[in-house]
Amino acid sequence: MRAAAVALGAAALGAGVSAAARRLLERRPPGGADVWTRTNHAGDPVSLLGGLAAGAAVTGIGPLLAPCTPVGPRLALAATAAGGAATAAGVLDDHGEDLTGVPTGRAKGLTGHLGALARGEVTTGALKIAVVGAGASAAALLLPGPRPLIGRLADAALVAGCANLANLFDLRPGRALKVAGIALAPVALAPVVLGPDAAGSTAPRSTAAARATDAAAGRATLAAGALGVIGATLPADLAARDMLGDTGANPLGAIVGVVLAADPSAALRGIALCAVVGLTLASERISFTAVIDSVPVLRAIDRAGRAA
Repeated sequence: MRAAAVALGAAALGAGVSAAARRLLERRPPGGADVWTRTNHAGDPVSLLGGLAAGAAVTGIGPLLAPCTPVGPRLALAATAAGGAATAAGVLDDHGEDLTGVPTGRAKGLTGHLGALARGEVTTGALKIAVVGAGASAAALLLPGPRPLIGRLADAALVAGCANLANLFDLRPGRALKVAGIALAPVALAPVVLGPDAAGSTAPRSTAAARATDAAAGRATLAAGALGVIGATLPADLAARDMLGDTGANPLGAIVGVVLAADPSAALRGIALCAVVGLTLASERISFTAVIDSVPVLRAIDRAGRAA
């Protein structure tokens, strides 16, 4: 019961912060509402303010949860570092040359921007890679638990890779949010399903088992808070009133990366990193939309709740 209450409280806090940020941005959009208006895949005008609100909520949720939940200060700061950097990077890329003075260029995808950088051409995409990478590196250093240097580097790659991958899925309303939610839900629900021991509430805190279960509880609570942000953001995204853009997709992916990188199992972190790298490389050659549309179950999940 305690684990369920903590998860529900974290989700409610995440949803509340996201909704409050969206209302505040609606009243006072930075630079005016037109700055945040874009055209979606269907040719309709949508607002990026939903993505900015989601990024702000993801950045702030860790410190808000830390004082009264199992989310420890290091995990909270890791989430803030990754989410804040990813949000800033998304703003840079979404506003492109108008904001940075740096040309967007014709490069597409991760390899395209890195290739342009190798030729001496700095693009907003290259700036985004640098900012997301810096935030991911800071998050990896902040994550609790003893880890070798190579482990910290792999954690940074996992956080940055998830931030980029979420953006690759953000091609249809609700898609990136659903993918992030599917990744976070098992972590958030684990203490509820497995019972009190998974929340670290009964074992002595001096034991290794207690530290492991406390870490699991912290990850689960952070995941539940992020699920709350997703739940608050999803309706407007599905209705094509808002869109995430890089501003919202990058930090949502980053928080997924932090939750995955905080897992104490090096094997599980390695599997997650391989999956992220594989999907990223695959995206250079295949269309995620085409694959999703060709598989009935994936197509049904992808289109569920979406405005016609």
